[in-house]
Amino acid sequence: MSTVLITGATSGLGRYVAFELVRAGHLVLAHGRDRARTEQLVGELRTEGAAEGFVADLARLAEVRELGDRVAGAHPELDVLINNAGVGAGAPGSGREPSADGHELRLAVNYLAPVVLTRALLPVLRADPPARIVNVGSAGQEPVDFTDPEFTRGYSGMSAYCRSKFALAAYTFTLAEELTGSGVAVNVLHPATFMDTAMVREGGIAPWNSVADGAPGVLALATRETGSGGYYDGTRPARAHESAYDPEVRARLAAVTERLLAG
Repeated sequence: MSTVLITGATSGLGRYVAFELVRAGHLVLAHGRDRARTEQLVGELRTEGAAEGFVADLARLAEVRELGDRVAGAHPELDVLINNAGVGAGAPGSGREPSADGHELRLAVNYLAPVVLTRALLPVLRADPPARIVNVGSAGQEPVDFTDPEFTRGYSGMSAYCRSKFALAAYTFTLAEELTGSGVAVNVLHPATFMDTAMVREGGIAPWNSVADGAPGVLALATRETGSGGYYDGTRPARAHESAYDPEVRARLAAVTERLLAG
């Protein structure tokens, strides 16, 4: 059975998926931002199987790097990384929020953190293939404005969310090309539309689906051979925003990402 790290495991889709994985016999490394909630989750997971907890604030990229180092040190046998944690569009009318590092919050948590964590864990994932990276994206995607990647002008929480998920999809396709032949597969998916989560409710949206509806797609990509470089709507192969496949767009995104991470 696999060793699986899942971020944002203390609530919503992440929590549901963590229990499904533990019950299937996998060792689940459950990440949370709050120590007490993470410890409580791990206690509950251990009544069903094997689990360990890891605490980090993904809005602080230094903590993301430390998380990667801790996981790699403790579990060099890591098989699967599920980048699930995310920040939604926010309450209606709420303004732009900076992360602890000064980045636009949604960009930081939904995109920069997965990039940093993935980079930190790639050495162990590559060392013992096959391995898988699952990026939990969204059908809501909007191309990044490369003249204003931090969204300092005309801010919209929903647009910020959609831009971060576009970036995550485009990054997935670039990484898949880089990892060709390595035995590490990376895919991105839209799990389900408007699941019953705190993120959706905060946005003032009545849920359309349960987290159980979103879990099968994540579980399939985490546990089955599905190829690499794909975008999925639930369990079905689909198409991301067309610009996310554009080599020039992806090259510009890579350049902007390096600049933001070096800042």
